[in-house]
Amino acid sequence: MTIKAANQKLPLQGAGGSILDKIVLNKRKEVAAAKKRTSYTQLEESDFFNRETYSFREFLLAPDRTGIIAEFKRKSPSKGIINDKVKVAPVTNAYAEAGASALSVLTDRQFFMGKKADLVKARQVNTIPVLRKDFMIDEYQVIEAKALGADIILLIAAILTPAEIQTLASLAKSIGLNVLLEVHNMEELQRSINPNLDAIGVNNRNLADFTVSVDTSFQLGEHIPAEFLKISESAISNTEVIKELKNAGFSGFLIGENFMKQADPGLAMREFVKGLR
Repeated sequence: MTIKAANQKLPLQGAGGSILDKIVLNKRKEVAAAKKRTSYTQLEESDFFNRETYSFREFLLAPDRTGIIAEFKRKSPSKGIINDKVKVAPVTNAYAEAGASALSVLTDRQFFMGKKADLVKARQVNTIPVLRKDFMIDEYQVIEAKALGADIILLIAAILTPAEIQTLASLAKSIGLNVLLEVHNMEELQRSINPNLDAIGVNNRNLADFTVSVDTSFQLGEHIPAEFLKISESAISNTEVIKELKNAGFSGFLIGENFMKQADPGLAMREFVKGLR
C-alpha cells in the first residue's frame, strides 16, 4: 500500500534541502521499520480502529468551543526543547476543559520528541477530536493513525505531490478520518486542493528561515474555497489576532508553543481563552 514515488519530486518551498528533507528521509526509514514490526492486519485489530471518529467540522464550529486546536509539543527543530517536563494526559485534558475544539499531538520522535503512545493517551482521556501531527508520506501511516486513536491526519503540501495528497486523503476518508491539508504559499494551495479534504491550514512559518507572520493566513485565506474549513497555524500569541482571523473567515487556530512554553500549558490556555470572551 506504499505510494510510489513520483518521477520528479516537487521542491520543498524554500527548504534548501535542509530540515524538511532530513525529516522526510528519516520518516521513510521509520515507516519501513514500523511495517516490519506491525502489520496492516495488526493495526486494523486495534481497539480504536473501528471507533466512530469525531467530526472536525462539528467541534470547530461548536458555539461552546473556542476554535483552538491546542497542541502538545515537547520540542521543535527551530526552537529546541520547549517543554519536556509535562505529561500528555493532564495537559490535553486541561486543554479540552478550557474549550479546545481539537487536540494536536506530535508523534515524530527524532525531531519533536513525540511518541505514538502520546496520541493513544490523549485519545483515552479526551472526548474531542485528536489530530495526529506528523509527516505523513505513506498509506501505512494513515492506517496507523486510525489505530492509534486519531480523528484527523495532517497532510503537508510541501512534502507531497498532488497525486500523493489525493491518495492519502482518499484513504483517510474511506476509514472515517478527517483530513487537514497544510500549505505555506499560493502555489501549494492551488496544486493541492481536492474534494477529500475537510480543512486547509495555512502555516504562518516560512520554511526558508523559520520566521513567522500571521499575514500569510490573511493573504492566502481569501483564496481558500468556501467548502473547506480555514485553519491558521503558528504565530498566534494573542486573542486579538484570533478575532481578526475569525473576521477573515478562519474557524480554527492551531496553537502549541504559546501554551507549551509555560510550566502549566493547560492554565496558560485557560488564561488565554478569557481574552476571547
